[in-house]
Amino acid sequence: MFKHIKSDLPASIVVFFVALPLCLGIALASGAPLFSGLIAGIIGGIIVGALSGSKIGVSGPAAGLAAIVLTAIGTLGGYENFLVAVVIGGVIQLIFGILKAGIIGYYFPSSVIKGMLTGIGIIIILKQIPHFFGYDAEPEGADSFIEASGENTFSAILNITDNITLGSTIIGFIGLGILLLWSNVLAKKGKIFQIIQGPLVAVIAGILYYFFTTENSKYGINSEHLVSVPVPDSLNSFLGQFSFPNFSAITNPEVWVTGFTIALVASLETLLCVEATDKLDPHKNVTPTNRELLAQGTGNILSGLVGGLPITQVIVRSSANIQSGGRTKFSAILHGFLLLISVILIPTLLNKIPLSVLAAVLLVVGYKLAKPALFKQMIRLGWKQWVPFFVTVIGIVFTDLLVGIGLGLLVGIVVILIKSFQNSHFLHKEGEDVDDGKIKMTLAEEVTFFNKGAILKELDKLPVNSYLELDVRKTKYLDNDIIEILEDFIIKAKERNIDIKLISERGIVENPNSFVDFFKNKPKLA
Repeated sequence: MFKHIKSDLPASIVVFFVALPLCLGIALASGAPLFSGLIAGIIGGIIVGALSGSKIGVSGPAAGLAAIVLTAIGTLGGYENFLVAVVIGGVIQLIFGILKAGIIGYYFPSSVIKGMLTGIGIIIILKQIPHFFGYDAEPEGADSFIEASGENTFSAILNITDNITLGSTIIGFIGLGILLLWSNVLAKKGKIFQIIQGPLVAVIAGILYYFFTTENSKYGINSEHLVSVPVPDSLNSFLGQFSFPNFSAITNPEVWVTGFTIALVASLETLLCVEATDKLDPHKNVTPTNRELLAQGTGNILSGLVGGLPITQVIVRSSANIQSGGRTKFSAILHGFLLLISVILIPTLLNKIPLSVLAAVLLVVGYKLAKPALFKQMIRLGWKQWVPFFVTVIGIVFTDLLVGIGLGLLVGIVVILIKSFQNSHFLHKEGEDVDDGKIKMTLAEEVTFFNKGAILKELDKLPVNSYLELDVRKTKYLDNDIIEILEDFIIKAKERNIDIKLISERGIVENPNSFVDFFKNKPKLA
C-alpha cells in the first residue's frame, strides 16, 4: 500500500479539497447536520478505503441519496430515527455482498458507463459555474436538474449576471489559471511540480487572497462564499456534533423501507462507480465487486451509528484521485485522515477557503471527464454505441444520475433486441444463393429468448417446397421459447410443404413429430 506513496500523498490532498465542500454541501442539501457529511467522508475514506478491494475508488456521502435522506428525515420523525435506517441499509448491503450480488456491476454496457462519466462531467461543470462567480444559492455537490432553491441547472447559470461576487470571481480565475498552468506547463518541468499539486497551490492562493482583502468591501469575500466547517469551542461541543440512532424506531416499518431503499440505491451507485473508475484507471485494475459491497455495508453501519450520512463510492472523488496520479488505496485512506485531522485542528483555517477556488478545481475535474474527443470517438463507433451514450448523458443532465443511467440501460436493451432480431452469431445460414431448395441453419452454442425475433423471421422467409437442414450439434443451451417456435413451425412446414432434417449429436431425424419431445429427452438442451 505504501509502494506508491509519492503518487498517493499529493493525490490525497487533491481529493481532500474536492471532498471537503462536497461533504458539507451534500449534508446541507440533505437537511442533515453539516457535521454528518464530514463523518461520512471520514468513514468513507478511512474505513471503507481500508476494507475495499479498489485501489483508486474513493467513498463518501453521495448527492444521489440527498433527496432520499431529506424526505426520510421528515417522514421518520427526526434525524436520529433516520440513522436507524442507515444502519439497516448497511446490514442489507452486507447481505448483498454475501449473496454475491456484486456481479450485477459487470453487466452495465460500456456505452452507458461512458455516458455516465461524461454526464457527470457536464453536471459538475454546469453546477460549478455559479459557484465560480460567487453565486452560492445552491449547496455544493447537488446533481439534480431541479434545484432546492426552485431554480434548475440552466436558470441558475442565467441568473449569475445579477448575483456576481467580484472577489469570488477574481480568485476563481486566479485559481483556474494556477491549475491550468500547473497541469499544462509546470508539471512537465520537474518532479517537484508533480509532488506539489496545483489544487493545493490554488487553495493557498485563495486563503491568502481572503486575508489580504478581508477589509476591502469591494474585493473582499463574505463568509457565505467561503467553506463552512462547524467550529467547536471545546471538546464537549466537538463531541456534541455526533448523533446516535434511536433504536426504539426499529419497529417502524417505514424505517425498514427506507433502509432497504438506501441499501439498493447506494449499492447501485457504488457498482456503477466501480465499473466507471476501473474503466478510467490507466493501470486497468479490476475491483472485486462483492468485497466492495461488504466494505460499503460496514461503512454505512458505522456511519449510521455515529451520526453520518449514507456512504457510496463516488465518481467525482474517484476521478479526481485518478487524475491526480493516485495509485493505491492509501490515497483514499489518507484523504479520510486529512478530513478528520483538519476538522479537529484547523476548522477556522478551512473556513477561509473561497468556494470559487474549489469550484475551479471541480471545473477541471469535470472537463477531464467530459472531453469533446470522447463524443467524436463514440460517434465513430456507430449508432449502437452512441445512442445509449447520448441518452445517458442527456438523462443525467436533465434529471439525475440514476434516472439517466436507467434510461441509458433501457435504450441499451432495445439495441440488443434490435441486434438479435437482425440476426447475429447465434445463427449461421447456408444455401440461400443456390437454387436447389436446400437451406441449412446451424445454431450456435447458446440460443436464448433474445433470438426469438430473428429465428421467427428466418423461418418465415423459407420458400414453399424447400428443404431445411437444422444443425444443433454445437448447441449446448436452447431456450424453451426457441423450442416452442420450432414446435409451431412443424405445422407451418406441413402447410408449405417444407421438409425438415434435424441434425443432432444423437443422429439425424427427418421431419420430427415434436421438437418438444426430442429436446425433452436431452436435458442439457432444455
